[in-house]
Amino acid sequence: MLESNRLKDQPESGRPRERLAREGADALSNAELVAILLRTGLKGTNVVEVAQQVLNKFRTLRELANASLPDLCEVKGIGRDKAVTLLAAFALARKMARELQVDSPLLDSPEAIAVVLRDHATFSQTETLHVILLNTRRRLINIYKIADGTLDTLLVHSREVFREAIRQNASAIVLAHNHPSGDPTPSEADVKVTKDLVRAGAILKIEVLDHIVLGRKSQSRSQDWMSLRDLGYFAGL
Repeated sequence: MLESNRLKDQPESGRPRERLAREGADALSNAELVAILLRTGLKGTNVVEVAQQVLNKFRTLRELANASLPDLCEVKGIGRDKAVTLLAAFALARKMARELQVDSPLLDSPEAIAVVLRDHATFSQTETLHVILLNTRRRLINIYKIADGTLDTLLVHSREVFREAIRQNASAIVLAHNHPSGDPTPSEADVKVTKDLVRAGAILKIEVLDHIVLGRKSQSRSQDWMSLRDLGYFAGL
């Protein structure tokens, strides 16, 4: 008897939908992701195989995204409804890309980062570590908080700092935290944590661009932040 190639006859752990729910979208191949959109295959050809045929025809995701409805329907197993689903998915991806290009601020200097932190990050009366995620063009993807507490008493794990950067495909990050005292001068703990995370980022191919410490302006301080990169702490790393 021939072995069935239907997905429903295969172990649940190997099916694209179950794998995505369990492991995340990045764990799936392009064929598996397209298969989720297609939902069903053909008699004798499961949906992942149909998805692979689609990818083989258009060769790249860019060409697939630019395909017309008639072009998609030329693939065996792709009717009008499946073709429309693919067109809708790629149209949403293009709209999102345009939103990111227009709305995401360019963060290519410590000053620009400090402005965004004041607007987006709410710091408490204890030290609060944030991570700013950036794309390849140094535009903002997201800002998220790691933890509260002074860096010399708080264990900052690399996996916590880089988890969201990996999940959201960031190419670089900037570290940022506040000094409730108002003095943004980096402490020894700030410097040590920064150096450790720069080294960890190098292994993960995610560059740590800077570490910004926010404080408050005073009569003797015209600037309410300091950049560890500007202060020379990134030299030699």
